[in-house]
Amino acid sequence: MLKMDPATLRKALEQLEEATYDHADWHGNLLRAIVCGLPSDPNDLTATAHLSCRFGRWYYERAPAEFREYPAFAAIGTEHERLHRIATRLLRDVAVGAPIVRADFEDLVSGSARLRVELDSLRREIEGALQTRDALTGAYGRIEMIPELREWHSRAKQGAEQSCIVFMELDHLRAINNAYGHEVGDQVLVGTVRYLTEHLRSKDKVFRYGGNEFLISLPGADLATCQTVIARVREGLTRRLLIVTPGGIALHVTASFGLALLDPDVGVIESIDRADQALLLAKAAGRNRAISWDPSVTTGKQLRRLKIDDTQA
Repeated sequence: MLKMDPATLRKALEQLEEATYDHADWHGNLLRAIVCGLPSDPNDLTATAHLSCRFGRWYYERAPAEFREYPAFAAIGTEHERLHRIATRLLRDVAVGAPIVRADFEDLVSGSARLRVELDSLRREIEGALQTRDALTGAYGRIEMIPELREWHSRAKQGAEQSCIVFMELDHLRAINNAYGHEVGDQVLVGTVRYLTEHLRSKDKVFRYGGNEFLISLPGADLATCQTVIARVREGLTRRLLIVTPGGIALHVTASFGLALLDPDVGVIESIDRADQALLLAKAAGRNRAISWDPSVTTGKQLRRLKIDDTQA
């Protein structure tokens, strides 16, 4: 769900925990005002109370924009606004000495409980996302990769939709590490994954396969769509300034890509191997290019030569 880097996820989790506490504090004060007759917050009687309370300020002003793409987050906002409307009715009844409407009070309590369940669900999802991300780059880890690809492979076998996978390798990262240090190389990796996350489709995922190599899944994309998406990403990455070294040198980074259909007629591992073969061809052809797997050019002799060349990269 959450295509955010670990630092952003951790900050979002801290904000969510604070907002959850703010809601609980508001709810407790509200009950004391309704049941015990203690002074209430005048803002709770306004039509925009859901916008101005501490929880509302988090929801409408501080919560990450990525949250707003998901129905569950919208449901939190709907429930929160509804709770404020109920609270306003109850506080107005208390102010004029009218008896509390039992249905409204029970709705307030049950609605607040539902909101806490939704908030707990969002918190668990953030925590789960943090556990499955590569600590350095924020890409998904390899442990999540095979189950994900098997799910899309199964859908392709059922004739639901095609999917593609792409191997990507940053060009000459070893030379960058040697010239400027591994800290600069790490920043290049982080910047690259951030760029990919921002410019791929919302349902695409980036997995760190190892070192400077990544696997990208493009669910629901046939090979032509995959080629279009990766061409745009590759060209954009080439133009993007990823980092300025401590010595003031601007590093522009390129990458090579190997594309393959997640073929329903072969296993997932074989499709991964095809994308890897296509990546070897892209590197041998001069790097900074995308090549799709083609059985007519991946001969054993040529691949052995490419693998020898690859050890010298």
